[in-house]
Amino acid sequence: MRLCLFDLDHTLLPLDSDHAWGEFVVTLGWAEAAAQRAENDRFYAQYQDGSLDIAAYVEFATRAWRGRPPAEQVAAQRRFMDEVIRPALRESALALVRRHQEEDELVAIVTATNEFVTRPIADAFGVETLIAIELERDAEQRVTGRIRGVPSFREGKTQRVDQWLAGLGRHVQDFERITVYSDSPNDLPLLQIATHPVATNPSPALEATARERGWPLLNLFP
Repeated sequence: MRLCLFDLDHTLLPLDSDHAWGEFVVTLGWAEAAAQRAENDRFYAQYQDGSLDIAAYVEFATRAWRGRPPAEQVAAQRRFMDEVIRPALRESALALVRRHQEEDELVAIVTATNEFVTRPIADAFGVETLIAIELERDAEQRVTGRIRGVPSFREGKTQRVDQWLAGLGRHVQDFERITVYSDSPNDLPLLQIATHPVATNPSPALEATARERGWPLLNLFP
């Protein structure tokens, strides 16, 4: 059996969908531009330097939309896909995912971006299994701004993968080959469970680690 795990932002996409959504709510008129962009950029810088408080970020990332009617939320998702994500999809990334699927590997996207933003993106890649930040919902199914369960961030990605596989009656050790694609040192815990880690469009920090450890480098967006 073979397992293939893809990070999403800056790995399969040439952008960060979480940060892009934070910009898009300004386009929608759902947040005041200067304050929203300052906070969005501050959290993104924290993600890049490894200091992000994921709970605080999810509260911020859902603040502009979680109180809006469900129909408005769905319409905004569709606009975001049409105006931001679909123009950014690259055949190189789509083909890479297809190749692993055609080889009958068990494929999942594992991302620290929340499910609201990423479920339509995973669908666009034809990937059924999405391991993303799950959003807590109240009795009326309204998003609360808190995380449900283990956040798929840093070490949490490996925990969530273990939970997913356990639900299938499997374990990481069952796979003869595990391929992990990522661009970020935040994903080192996930990359380290791989038999075939691939530093994909890597940040300078991950590229340095990959070169030191002899991991292959892949640039999907030259």
